[in-house]
Amino acid sequence: MMTTELQTFTVERICEGFTYNEAEGKGLFGLAGRLTIQPEYQRNYLYSEQSGAKEVAVIESVLRGYPLGLIYFNRVRETGQLEVLDGQQRITSLGRFLTKKFAITDEHGMEQYFDSLPADKQQKILHTELLVYVCEGEESDIKEWFKTINIAGIPLNEQEILNAVYSGRFVTRAKEVFSNSQNANISKWTVYIRGNVRRQDFLHTALEWVSRGHVADYMATHRDQADISGMQVYFNSVLDWAKGVFRNVEKEMCGLPWGDLYECYHATPYDPQQVAAEQRRLYEDYYVKNKRGIFEYILGGCKDTRLLEVRCFDDPTKKAVYSRQTAEAKAAGVSNCPLCALSSVEAMRRKIWKLGEMDADHVAAWSKGGATDIANCQMLCQTHNRAKGNK
Repeated sequence: MMTTELQTFTVERICEGFTYNEAEGKGLFGLAGRLTIQPEYQRNYLYSEQSGAKEVAVIESVLRGYPLGLIYFNRVRETGQLEVLDGQQRITSLGRFLTKKFAITDEHGMEQYFDSLPADKQQKILHTELLVYVCEGEESDIKEWFKTINIAGIPLNEQEILNAVYSGRFVTRAKEVFSNSQNANISKWTVYIRGNVRRQDFLHTALEWVSRGHVADYMATHRDQADISGMQVYFNSVLDWAKGVFRNVEKEMCGLPWGDLYECYHATPYDPQQVAAEQRRLYEDYYVKNKRGIFEYILGGCKDTRLLEVRCFDDPTKKAVYSRQTAEAKAAGVSNCPLCALSSVEAMRRKIWKLGEMDADHVAAWSKGGATDIANCQMLCQTHNRAKGNK
């Protein structure tokens, strides 16, 4: 059962003993160590990522006397320690300013850190009172409430919610690796993975891959384990495999479902030189519309041309080929569809189709190397074209 108590704390008191971890991008403690600003279920600090505009806005709001809104603390029953349930972005901004991590611009356009502000403005910030609901309840109650809170207008994403629900030794260790903006491997990961390290996107991808999409189940099973080596090994295996098969890096690689591709194709042998040559050919082909599909197309043996969204013959090409075929067919007394001209039925063998009754077709199938140009185009009646496939 949840209970709440409304209290007031000054900024000075809340930020007493404030520390900030630059490597992990999070505020750690306040209230002289009695307040955990970012428990494991909290998201990383985000305000500083948006050109610092939001953290500056917090300080300017205090100086102007604007309310910062309600803040929620959770009191841990076993220890009496307080945790920030909602408000860690605002508190971290205040703590970072008081410890000279960023500056604001005054009315004269000058940058001012906290200790360079006039004394009256310093006192105004320090003595500003924040309204805080101190909550107490079972872990399930606290985390269920946390899931419904919209922190500073930035909704929690799926992985941030899962981190809250399954906080424990596994999440702590996993965030140290996959949610650490100072991790030197991130620049390598961004070749294949799209996202923001502080919004847990790399962690979510690693979990998606190792769990085959069952992230919540995997986190629940491993919640109390500090060993994340299984996830790390699988994550690195996927990336090493992708890098080994495709040696030429392209921007379209980023964000592909590499985990799924690994599961489908990692047991298939590939010649990296042949792969590179085919990749280059497809990138140079004007008619390949979907460059992102090239990688799965190659992995699948260059069979499924739907992945490439091959450009169709344009209307001028169709009209030119239709006019030529029709003129030649009339002169020969046969159908302008080359396949109908082979029919044993007299009416079909001599039928002249209208342009709207015919489709443009690759003489040599595109999937077998045929180009999408006028030299490789023929017009077939729609019945024969749809029956032809890749033959």
